[in-house]
Amino acid sequence: MPDPEIKYAREVILTEAKAVRSLVGHVGPAVKQAVDLIYHCKGRVVLTGMGKAGIVGQKISATLASTGTPSYFLHPAEAVHGDLGRIVKHDVVLALSNMGETEEILRLLPSIHRIGAKIIAITGNTNSDMARHSDVVIGLGKIEEPCPLGLAPSASTTAMLAMGDALALTVLRKRKFGKEEYAFYHPGGGLGRKLLLVDDVMRPADENATVLPKTPVRDAIASISQTGKRGSGAVCAVNARGKLLGIFTDGDLRRNLQKDTAFLDRPIERVMTASPKTVRKGSLAADAYKILHEFRLDEVPVVDGKGKFVGMVDVQDLLDTVV
Repeated sequence: MPDPEIKYAREVILTEAKAVRSLVGHVGPAVKQAVDLIYHCKGRVVLTGMGKAGIVGQKISATLASTGTPSYFLHPAEAVHGDLGRIVKHDVVLALSNMGETEEILRLLPSIHRIGAKIIAITGNTNSDMARHSDVVIGLGKIEEPCPLGLAPSASTTAMLAMGDALALTVLRKRKFGKEEYAFYHPGGGLGRKLLLVDDVMRPADENATVLPKTPVRDAIASISQTGKRGSGAVCAVNARGKLLGIFTDGDLRRNLQKDTAFLDRPIERVMTASPKTVRKGSLAADAYKILHEFRLDEVPVVDGKGKFVGMVDVQDLLDTVV
């Protein structure tokens, strides 16, 4: 027979899961109206709520901000003591209250209307004062709390958070928010590092040695030391229009030196690796790393859509970013 505490903990999870599942039936025209308001918002989406609802609001605000919708959290008690000035008429206020009768929020509503900002309410009580004074009302339905006293917000706040995520991610989808934009808003995190573009980590073309295909190997090697401070240990052969034709690396140099030194006076086109592995400008840095790792390379050229050499990604530059 299960331990009573384990049994109860499972019941809590099942009750919260039931609350979230019940939200599906409450997603309708009001959610679409809210998404449209947030999507077309020319200001910021201001989250507000007291207690546990306020903590949920902070998380929803963070999700919105990280996915392209400017947002911040405004504590309702602080708002009535001067912080209300942060709201402007182009903002959308997303108010959270399960019962819809939170005094601190109700005191804000008349002032928000005078400012001209729109109000979206997320509440379990669509007949509440908060609901009646909001432009859009998203109902959560009647939610049973698993608390033995039926008082501690748990299932209701879980449902509130799920509905907030549904709004934020639907707006993200409507914006066609892509990996590149996500990386822009997450430059310091692990996910952001994995979403960096090669453009952000490559060594630009003018910092890398490039020569024409008829250039003697000796002169091509000398050109490496004449490039910028971040130049890699390779030289690329390009045509007169800058299109990449091949690459000659320090590894190629060592291998050829083991045979003889006559190759130093031959055109580089005779000893280079023609049509080398490349990565397209605008690709993810992680894609470049996959090429370097799979083919055991130290560098990979970056080309544009026409095959023109635009830079070089060196494995050392990637170790601190995508790994």
